[in-house]
Amino acid sequence: MCGIVAYVGERECQEILFNGLKRLEYRGYDSAGLAVLNGQQGEQGIVVIKEKGSLEALGKALDGKCLSGRLGIGHTRWATHGVPSAQNAHPHLDCSARFAVVHNGIIENFSSLKRELIQRGHRFVSETDTEVLPHLVEEYYQGDLLEAMGKAVSRIRGSGAVVFLCQEEPHRLVAFRMASPLVVGLGTHGNFLASDIPALLGHTREFILVNDGEIVEVTRDGARIFDLQGRKIERDSIQVDWDISSAEKAGFEDFMLKEIFEQPVALAETLRGRVADHQVDLREMGLSDNYLCRVNRIHIVAMGTSYHAGMVAKQVLEKWVRIPTELFNSSEYRYQDPILDGQTLVIAITQSGETTDTLAAVREARGKGAQVLGITNVVGSSITREVDGLLFTRAGPEIGVAASKTFTAQILVAYLLALYMAEKRNALSAEVRTDLMKEMEKISEMAAQVLEDTDEIKKCADLYQWCPDFLFLGRTFGLPVALEGALKLKEISYVHAEGYAAGEMKHGPIALIEPSCPVVAVSLQGGVYEKMISNIMEVKARNATVIAVAHWGDEEISRYVDHVFFIPQVREELSVIPVVIPLQLFAYFVAKNRGCNVDQPRNLAKSVTVE
Repeated sequence: MCGIVAYVGERECQEILFNGLKRLEYRGYDSAGLAVLNGQQGEQGIVVIKEKGSLEALGKALDGKCLSGRLGIGHTRWATHGVPSAQNAHPHLDCSARFAVVHNGIIENFSSLKRELIQRGHRFVSETDTEVLPHLVEEYYQGDLLEAMGKAVSRIRGSGAVVFLCQEEPHRLVAFRMASPLVVGLGTHGNFLASDIPALLGHTREFILVNDGEIVEVTRDGARIFDLQGRKIERDSIQVDWDISSAEKAGFEDFMLKEIFEQPVALAETLRGRVADHQVDLREMGLSDNYLCRVNRIHIVAMGTSYHAGMVAKQVLEKWVRIPTELFNSSEYRYQDPILDGQTLVIAITQSGETTDTLAAVREARGKGAQVLGITNVVGSSITREVDGLLFTRAGPEIGVAASKTFTAQILVAYLLALYMAEKRNALSAEVRTDLMKEMEKISEMAAQVLEDTDEIKKCADLYQWCPDFLFLGRTFGLPVALEGALKLKEISYVHAEGYAAGEMKHGPIALIEPSCPVVAVSLQGGVYEKMISNIMEVKARNATVIAVAHWGDEEISRYVDHVFFIPQVREELSVIPVVIPLQLFAYFVAKNRGCNVDQPRNLAKSVTVE
């Protein structure tokens, strides 16, 4: 989500840190900052300079500043707690300005820690969760930064990577990893820490990879790694031969492929802090339980891929919460003169938070007295300032224009919202909710399992890359997957593809069936499985090639189709996330075979800010 760079050595660190952050721009960010221990021995204290916006803005702020330190930390921030601003940007200091920290991740229990620290006299200047860290270290520091940080991180729940520097210890950095990337770079003139290898490739090709739960001490002479009990860990360094452009993509050929493979992490982050003992806690969204219990109907507004996520949301809200729910294309919503009142909840789904049509729908809804819940991936985006409640997907920056990980994260948020409302309204028994939540907690693992074997998907893409048309079919929860699969294929490979409800096929689309038009059938085991098999047999009778996506253990499906992409067994409602991943990969491989730019398809933009 964010970028970290840190240096200790023989050279002035300002330029090293700034250039390292520039190498991490691809990760996405909304603010940036540096902290340098100024002076040869840090005698001038810690100087922090940070700015909202681009690194260019930070560069202008650095112009003319006399920073001569050889120990420093830098950070690019992707907001999760608190809007993008210079005040909320990292690094953060304690009250005495002796400790500075940068952090990637989320501290789940920051509210209780912050209250405790305020009661002990600490002063906070930002809205971030990260700021509790330097204050905790200030509490525990007795001359050893490593020991103080160990005590501080033992108090927190959450995820992230943290790097500290201390005014009184001018020759070392200390760091800790908990579920967010962290690497040590070993150089000739000094040593480094970073959240990603690309930040350091201009200085070294030798790295030590830090594992979860490990503490790191970095000095100008080397690095030492410890476990949480203080035991030293021996680890060999590795040599990296990536070029810088490929390293920004973590070795993947394209951002889109990288982001498809990031889905297990994005899903885990979206769940983090929102589930405890198989129960959902979404009090963060800002809509009262009393209001959620009074809602008597729901409207969902969205566009494109977010619209397909809305289709899933509609089904689970009606099935689990038993509230009448309608789905609208945002661009049509305000022109239909929707009937709204104070008991109507409008859910606006937008990846960027800037989609013009969805923002217009939000204004229409609020103008007619409805409350609006926004679901977005971007903290500080326009929608965050125009809605009554908010849920963030926490998928991290998505560089590729065609949505992948943000789509599955939106669906997971929809599941969480539906279960939360079902509990508040007593619409599902505790036993059913617990069973659903137990399966939902495995979704990240299921996504990882799907990504382990892509051979059959690549084989199909190679076989059918030059087909001029594709037809995608699905029913119930398979329908939004079929529509999304068709959209992905046409977005990035420029191949004509249509998605339909399988039962609609006989009302026109079946006329298109011929051998050069493969049919992709989303065949989920559930209430309509047998009907889906009948639809497959209908297209096979017209000489269609059929590619199916089905659950592991479905031996029957192979008798009727030419190829199968298998996914783990999971109940029908929750299958949307693992089942869409093979279709994302299929579209990707077809597009690559056809020589298309998958990260920046022609005529498309990441944020649609015009009608």
